Formats: sequence, structure tokens, C-alpha cells
Amino acid sequence: MRPFHYRAPRSLDEALALLTPQAVPLAGGTDLFLKMERRQTQADTVVDLKRIPELGRIEAADGGVRIGALALMDSLGASSLIAGQYEALTRSARVVGSIQTRNRATLGGNLANASPAADTATPLMALGASAEAADATGTRQVPVDQLFLGPGRTALRDGELLTAVLVPALPARAGSAFQRCVRTAMDIALVNCAAFVRLDGDDPDTVAEARIALGAVGPTPLRTASAENCLTGARLDERVVEEAGECAASDAQPIDDVRAGADYRREMVRVLTRRAIWKAFRRARGEA
Repeated sequence: MRPFHYRAPRSLDEALALLTPQAVPLAGGTDLFLKMERRQTQADTVVDLKRIPELGRIEAADGGVRIGALALMDSLGASSLIAGQYEALTRSARVVGSIQTRNRATLGGNLANASPAADTATPLMALGASAEAADATGTRQVPVDQLFLGPGRTALRDGELLTAVLVPALPARAGSAFQRCVRTAMDIALVNCAAFVRLDGDDPDTVAEARIALGAVGPTPLRTASAENCLTGARLDERVVEEAGECAASDAQPIDDVRAGADYRREMVRVLTRRAIWKAFRRARGEA
């Protein structure tokens, strides 16, 4: 690892002023330090964000929840504001790496790292969340399903910092679920899937709205529009859920690598999509 300067600002404005093209932000460090050690990331200055209190808060906002970018995975998994209402996000945060990792890794880091297999990305996409980005000129919001441009690349501009994630209020008769397939408990996902289902107010078996997101089966986490269209307006039964799983598998873009083959991943998309839909459906009906 080459030498670098270390800065620890105590306010967001101070941090933004330090984020030059030669500087990198430090959140939990679980990815950054490995990349620096391997010389995959070169930086003259590391800007440690952990002394900025507002970046770590989880708080109610506009009927939903605002999650600071430095909120730890362990805090997400234990938060009473998230548990129950945003079940998919709770489940995903509780399986990121080991206990030690979850007490260092942050939500903002998990997203900004832009791994196709990021466990929190798919629940946030399914829940309709937005990322809040700030620079010296102000803030803007980017829907999480538009945040990822490719492996390791996001829609954040030069000088911008991911400051929070905004999750909207869960509507009535809605539920979410998260599923994943791994080789070992602490491995990154071979496939992950998140589902959001909102039921019709007049018919408890009819889906009024659906969002399905997949991870580790493309260059970025992705929404599967064909599976969502298959569910929307349909009365949920085994045939419809089976068809949605097939649609999701068709939209997936898996590759062969050292961890799994493309055919295996596509089959797991079918399985996990069906499981996630049924779990979200049951939660929407109040059965979970």
C-alpha cells in the first residue's frame, strides 16, 4: 500500500471540501483498504467520514425512513424503524459477511462499491428507495435502481458523496422479502432476489403493484420488468408465480465464474424469485 494523507472531518461541508479527485471517502473500510492494499485504488488522501454524526443516523422522515450512509449493517438489522415494515432490507443487512463485518460495513459503502452482488441493493430497489447525493452546490436524489452503471461504477458525479438512503413509507397491504443463495454463510451471493408486492384494496389475491430485483446475475443489480408485468394485475396463484420466475430467469444476464455457472445461477433466479414473491405476498396479507 502506498503512503497517503489521512483526514477526519467533523462536518459534511468540511468533508465535501476535502473530496478532490485525488481523495477517496472512507466509510467502514471493508472494501477500500483491500483495494488500496492490492493497488486497485490509488489515493493521495483518505477522508474518514465516521466523525460526522448525521451520516450514521436512522430516523423517520416523510412517513418513511432516512438512513444515513454510514449506518452500520448491524444497526440496520436491529433497527425497530426498519424491522417489520421493510422486512427485505432487515433480512439483507443481517447476512452481510460476518458479525465483525456487519459492525464495520455501512449501507453507503455497500451501495457505492457497486458490486453486482451487493445484498442491500436489491431490497432497496424493490422498496423504491432513493440515494441522496451531496456536493458543494447542494443535494440531489437518484433512484437506487438508477444508481449502478457497471461493476464498481455508480451515477455519483465527481465531488459527490452518498449521504443517505431514503426509503418511502410502505403502503397498506404491501410486503417485501429477500432471498439469496451462497456457497458458505460469509460468502457473497451467487444470486440474490428481493420482491415487493402491493395487493389490490378490493381483492386480497390480486397484485396491484410489484417490483422484483436481482443481484449477482448481471453487471449491475437489476429490476426484472417482465416478471413485474407478469404479476401486476394478476390474481396470485402457482401458475402466475411460476411464470414470473421464468420471466425473471429470462431477464437475468448471468456469467460463468469460479463461484458458479450461468445455468445454475439462472435456475436459482427461478427458485428465489418464486420464494420471494410468495413471502412478500403473505406479508402483504398480514400472514407472516
